[in-house]
Amino acid sequence: MPVEVRPATVFEDTAAVLGPRNPESNACWCLSYRLPSSRENQFLQRRARGERVRELLAEDLPPGVLAYDGGEPAGWAAIHPRADTSFATNRRIPLLDDLPVWSLWCVRVRPGYRGRGISHALVAGAVDFARRSGAPAVEAYPVDNQGAKVDLTMAYVGTRSLFETAGFTKAADTSSVLNGFPRVLMRLAL
Repeated sequence: MPVEVRPATVFEDTAAVLGPRNPESNACWCLSYRLPSSRENQFLQRRARGERVRELLAEDLPPGVLAYDGGEPAGWAAIHPRADTSFATNRRIPLLDDLPVWSLWCVRVRPGYRGRGISHALVAGAVDFARRSGAPAVEAYPVDNQGAKVDLTMAYVGTRSLFETAGFTKAADTSSVLNGFPRVLMRLAL
């Protein structure tokens, strides 16, 4: 059965990919960039983070897409209009123009599903979701690791080669560095 990517609307499936094993743990839940206010991001702790994701999943425009492999939630990609994220005011990731682009900032594949091409399916599915939702372009901010190994805890931003394979081109350098690698701004016109 091929990998299926669809908008993230089911909390339990999203929690299977993003949530901590212990609900009282402080986990990112992919909110760090999604929430435009750093104050709200810092205020939300433990179970409140999951509940905030539950609210976002119920909105007309969900906060990302999920990949299903054999019917099981296997991966997540966060994608949303840049204006609704902290990238709108991020000093390290440049704003290129006034185009209402969407940002794709997190690609996560669950352990046990890695090495099956799911990250490629997630990027393609996220781009398709943005296109169907009227986005004129999608940006990503991956590391330019030039083939070097990226620590799994920092690999969520993706690599330049992952996005190049999906048709993105480098649009600008950034002043952001992650895991010792510079991040670049990649863009795909839709």
